Amino acid sequence: MRGRNYRSPVGQPYTRMKYIRGSPVSKVSKFNMGDLAVNFPFKIYLLASERVQIRHNALESARVAANKILTEKYGETGFRISLHPYPHIILRENKMIATAGADRLQEGMRRSFGKPTGRAARVDVGQVILSVHVNREGVEAAKAACKVASTKLPMKTRLVVEEKAAVEPSQSVEAIAVETPAAVTGD
Repeated sequence: MRGRNYRSPVGQPYTRMKYIRGSPVSKVSKFNMGDLAVNFPFKIYLLASERVQIRHNALESARVAANKILTEKYGETGFRISLHPYPHIILRENKMIATAGADRLQEGMRRSFGKPTGRAARVDVGQVILSVHVNREGVEAAKAACKVASTKLPMKTRLVVEEKAAVEPSQSVEAIAVETPAAVTGD
C-alpha cells in the first residue's frame, strides 16, 4: 500500500497495543536531538496546515533531513530539535494476492480486518510537528531545515519564528510575567 492511502484520518484510531499481536515498531529513533541543556533564544515551529495522519517513516525522514542540515552547519551543540507527534496509531492492511488462481487461496472481503503494517500520528491544524531552538545567527539555517523537513511530510505546513524574552537573573517571576504579553503583542 502507498502512504497516501493512510493520509486521511477517518474512523476510530487503532491504538491498543496489548490487544495487537506483532505490531510494528516505530521507525522514529529519537524525538529530541542537539544540545538539550542550553536554552536558545529563538524557536522556529513547523506547524501543520491540514488535518492528516503522518506515517512514522515520514516523521523519521523529516527529522533526519532537518538534523542533517543543522548538524553540517553548527555541529552537535549549536541547536536543539524536538519532534512532537508520537506515532501511536497502528495501520492495518488486508493484503491481497494478485496472481492467477488467487480466488481459490483467499476469501476477498470476508474477514478483511488486516494485519498491522505500520504506525501513524494524527495531526490537527495548527499543531506543532517540529520545533528548532537556535541562536540569532542560526534562524535562517533553521528555517531552511524546516522547509526541507516539510517536503517529507504529506501536507502543507507553515513556519512560525518566536523569540524568547531575555530573562535577567535579578528579575523576579512576576516581572517576567508582566513583560511577556507586551513582547508577544508587539506594543
